[in-house]
Amino acid sequence: MLCVAALESVRWNLAPLYTGPEDERLEADLAQTVEDANAFSGRYHGRVGTLGAADLAGAIEELEAIRELLQKAETFAYLHFCTDTADPTRGALLQKVEERSAAVATELLFFQLEWAAVPDDRTNELLADDALSDWRHFLESARRFRPHLLSEPEEKVLAEKQPTGLSAWVRLFTQVTQTIEVPFEGKDMTLDVALSVLYDPDRDRRQRAGAAITEALQDGLPVRTYILNTILADKWVDDRLRSYPSWIASRNLGNEVEDSTVQALVDAVTSRYDLPARWYRLKAELLGIDELNEHDRYAPLLPDEREVGWDEGVATVLDAYRSFSPELASIAERFFDGYIDAPPVSGKQGGAFSHPAVPSAHPYILLNYTSRRTDVMTLAHELGHGVHQVLAGKLGLFNSSTPLTLAECASIFGEAVTFSRVLADESDPRGRLALLAGRLEGMFASIFRQIAMNRFEDLVHNARREEGELSAERFGEEWLRTQRAMFGDSVQMSDDYMMWWSYIPHFIHTPGYVYAYAFGNLLSLSLYARYEAEGPSFVPYYLELLSAGGSQPPNDLARRVGIDLTDPAFWSSGLEVIDEQVSEAETLAHATSTA
Repeated sequence: MLCVAALESVRWNLAPLYTGPEDERLEADLAQTVEDANAFSGRYHGRVGTLGAADLAGAIEELEAIRELLQKAETFAYLHFCTDTADPTRGALLQKVEERSAAVATELLFFQLEWAAVPDDRTNELLADDALSDWRHFLESARRFRPHLLSEPEEKVLAEKQPTGLSAWVRLFTQVTQTIEVPFEGKDMTLDVALSVLYDPDRDRRQRAGAAITEALQDGLPVRTYILNTILADKWVDDRLRSYPSWIASRNLGNEVEDSTVQALVDAVTSRYDLPARWYRLKAELLGIDELNEHDRYAPLLPDEREVGWDEGVATVLDAYRSFSPELASIAERFFDGYIDAPPVSGKQGGAFSHPAVPSAHPYILLNYTSRRTDVMTLAHELGHGVHQVLAGKLGLFNSSTPLTLAECASIFGEAVTFSRVLADESDPRGRLALLAGRLEGMFASIFRQIAMNRFEDLVHNARREEGELSAERFGEEWLRTQRAMFGDSVQMSDDYMMWWSYIPHFIHTPGYVYAYAFGNLLSLSLYARYEAEGPSFVPYYLELLSAGGSQPPNDLARRVGIDLTDPAFWSSGLEVIDEQVSEAETLAHATSTA
């Protein structure tokens, strides 16, 4: 049985932001941001190009203060909505805040546009001034989008329509997916809880759960299909208006990586699809199954794999963090003072995330903890994000946010630290093999599966542009094609799996996001290899990397820890680490079978 009852008290407390939707400060802050934005526009509109370095720095500080106050309100409304997406009053509050946010963004648009229009020689002169040293990367980053910006009136129209355009479709997707209920074994389960049954040792139970999930996904599939079609079309229009050469170009620009770097990552990972195939062929032998199917992928190797209760999971992760860095563990511990929402409940947003909130507040973590070993790793993952956000938050709002490619670095490093600690405490070869299996499958999910999903996105974005609206069947065909490419003949993916693309939020919320998981995972493997080689002397460099937030370009940040992200061989070296772990699993499997 799942230990949901023990988790009921592990709910976040949003009072440090606002005491509730009726808190008078919420409305006052929203009104203040509008007033401040209007005043800011009155002072600087039409003058950005004439400002000296000191005045420009002062303007950025004012702009950051406005954005932070607004983001505080946005954070509250979003987190309040996430724990009960079916509540119309929460949805109404979120919509209200998004509309206010759009109004403020519209009023402030001029600043980036005018800064982007400043001639290069003048910007070089300004950026060389020490008065702008804290804002150099922020200003340089803003100019990266220069070729893709529209006129101010055009940008204002797009900003004003955002709450009733793209944001509305994102919210609709969240609502229709988080209210999916899966009838199974006499009760209705949330989708997250039903998915956790796929980790059950009983194959018949896994197959029945998979069939129940498929049936539940069938209901509402036309709506989710239409939502994705709309997202794809909206992205196409935006890319065309802004003259982006491909569907992924804007994401790469936002991540501060070259298209060629991302393509090198994709090529490196797809060229090693033999690694997951090797593992799953071995897993079939270990489980005594002639042919694995999609519902067998996460089956435990040990039939008696126990549940990991909340208290034990927390202790495991914090002990692991403490073994790496007491400072890191101390930061992580603060999250358990009302900044985590853990139980899986009906209407709650699925999956997990760590929300940075704002630098003047504390980040929040959402989980759907179902007492599986994988949930322990999810906790380690999100706490990695959380400590990164706390450390980087000291730089302020504009310098703390990292590109997606580095945003996954600390989270996956946190998983690696936790896994190594758990593995070291396990002496039984069968237990070690089971742990290694979980680790490998986690890496396959966060590297290879994410790249397979990137390939799915690539196919459907391009097909939508070339062929028009796509059917659910067409989405399903491309989904199966890209998933089957990853597994080869090691896992038989049935046609029932065709609709399982339709609950994945990344395709809707953040098109192009998924390769960042692979990027961050391979980067973290390299970082952890350095830690194993150097020991405690590496820790200060790692903490310095996290504390730098987004204050420098990713390549410069990576160089701090001796990594060259532009070197194509970098990806291959990370994949070799996985190759070694698959070989270790094969050796352990042989040893346990002959023991």
